Amino acid sequence: MQTAPKAPLPKRAVFKSLITTAATPEVVEAIFGLAAGRQGSYVCFANVHMLMEAEADPGFQQILNEADMALPDGAPVALYLQRRYKLPQARQPGMDLLPQLLAEAARRQKSVCFYGGAPHVLVALQARIAAELPTLKVTGAISPPYRQLTEAEQAAYLAEINQADPDLLFVALGCPKQEKWMAQHKGSIKACMLGVGQAFLTYAGLEKRLPPALRKLPIEWLYRLALEPRRLFKRYAITNTRFLCKVLRGH
Repeated sequence: MQTAPKAPLPKRAVFKSLITTAATPEVVEAIFGLAAGRQGSYVCFANVHMLMEAEADPGFQQILNEADMALPDGAPVALYLQRRYKLPQARQPGMDLLPQLLAEAARRQKSVCFYGGAPHVLVALQARIAAELPTLKVTGAISPPYRQLTEAEQAAYLAEINQADPDLLFVALGCPKQEKWMAQHKGSIKACMLGVGQAFLTYAGLEKRLPPALRKLPIEWLYRLALEPRRLFKRYAITNTRFLCKVLRGH
């Protein structure tokens, strides 16, 4: 028996992007409500990079705005919502929501599946789950190749996910690939899909984060830049500057 859908959480505009505004307990409850509906849904975690990708790509902008939820992953996004709309909006990064949702899934006896990430990352991730959440039902952990998949491979992975039949499907393919993948397969996967990016690495203990006391400050991107300067310098130099310029222009 399917659960009747509840009213969606409110969204506010950050430039052209519609971002979900709610307290974290409401978000967690809404995610499990989406999962219970078994209609197929997807949740984005919107940081500055994602918003600027959407500004440059109308198709991706539509994918972001049609998400069942688009949570304020980055501190600059949360700060924008606080100041423009006078809301007590907290940052809600995928790196923080992943462990919360896993613990809650174990408590509610819901199943989870993981799609994306390298094989050794998924092994480490499942090892932590086995140690800390032994009752959590993990129905699958799939590491597709980084290259473009053939139609046959795509169909095989979809069949594997549907055979696993999870309540929550965590997707880690990177932005914007993971968001496009979730939107594309919303009709064929009945789980609530969550595009969590680098969260597999941090949960598995393979990538460090700022100490918890510092995560509320809008500086975690600087910490990640220090860890991966070659990969992230261009992204942060361009996207953060563009975001700041739009804020200063009053958008």
